[in-house]
This record gives sequence, C-alpha cells and structure tokens, in this order.
Amino acid sequence: MSIRDWPAAERPRERLLALGAGSLSDAELLAIFLRTGVAGKSAVELARQLLIQFGSLRALLEADQLTFSNHVGLGPAKFAQLQAVQEMSRRHLAERTREKPTLESPFAVREYLKSMLRHEPHEVFGCLFLNAKHQVLTFEALFRGSIDSASVYPRQVVKRALAHNAAALILCHNHPSGNTEPSQADRVLTERLQEALDLIDVRVLDHIIIGDGEPLSMAEYGWV
Repeated sequence: MSIRDWPAAERPRERLLALGAGSLSDAELLAIFLRTGVAGKSAVELARQLLIQFGSLRALLEADQLTFSNHVGLGPAKFAQLQAVQEMSRRHLAERTREKPTLESPFAVREYLKSMLRHEPHEVFGCLFLNAKHQVLTFEALFRGSIDSASVYPRQVVKRALAHNAAALILCHNHPSGNTEPSQADRVLTERLQEALDLIDVRVLDHIIIGDGEPLSMAEYGWV
C-alpha cells in the first residue's frame, strides 16, 4: 500500500505538520527526506530497511559518499542533498549562537560544539573564540588528524586569538572512537595551550571533548 493510501493521521508528512518533527520516528523522518520508496516498498518501509542496514540514523548521516550511494534508494543526488541539509543545520546553529548575547549555559556550549564536530570522521581540534563578556565571536577548526601535543601548535592558536581580538576561548576536539575520556596527551596539550595563551591574557575557559553521548568538560573535572 502506498503512503498516499494511508489515513492522513498516519502519514509522516501530515503528522509532522500537525504535531511537529519531534513526534516522528527516525524512519518517518528519513522517509520524508527520501520522498519516494522503491518497487514493492513505501518510503517508510525503505527507510526502516536502510536504518537496519546502516545500524542507526547517525551511521547513515555520517556515511561517506561511496557507502551511502551503494544502498538501494540512495545515490549521489541524495548524498548531496543530505550534506546540504546537515551543513544548513550547522550554519543555522552557528548563527543563532553568534546572535545570543552570551553563552546561556555549559549545555548550550556543548550542544553547539557537538553539532560542529561529532560528524567528523577524523580528529579535529577547534576553538570557540569569545569576547570579554563571553559573547561568541566565531568558531574555527584549526587542526585535523591525530590530535596530540605535537600536532597542535600553540603559536597558531595564539595567532588566531589575536586575530579575533578574543579575551577568552573554549578549546575542543572530537574523539571519533566515541570515548570522551581525555588522554594524557589531551591534558598535556591543554596545559601547553593555557601557558601560551596566558602570555597574551586570553583565558581558557574549558576544553570540551566530543564523542558519543554527552560531551566531556575538562573544566568540570578540574583539569582546566
């Protein structure tokens, strides 16, 4: 049976419009993105099949182009659309964060940084630059690859802080493994960056590690 033949109250698009996107399951949200199914499967049935094949919605969203496009019902065009949607979401969140007068809470900071880094397949180190009132100036991803004290250069972080006239900043990086426990290298790196930034009177407020679940705040553990 086609989705068009379903009762209106059960169709994903109509339910979204009536009740909001939060009322839909992962499969229903994905079905709206897919728009159509394939021979013998509605869009919802195809979405359920894809979620089983990928293992989770996140795994589907983070798949590379080749893996994504090799599944029935997907392809380069759908991959491009999905990347565009995700990038619009990140830019929207970044714009909202810049418009807010101050960072409302540690939770808001973590959610913002999570949206910027969780999708990255490799380690990325970045900084959220703040003014004297802790208003957001900008976020920059500065280094990519294996993040340790040898691959992140304090001089470059200092240079970018001066370029933005930052009074404070929040360090962050992701762990693609999903484990947010900081390594000894993470702690050594944090200390080196604090020492370098102290010389130009820029405060390091926190170092956030992004992985699965809730991001870890090194400041909450007394490591910053």
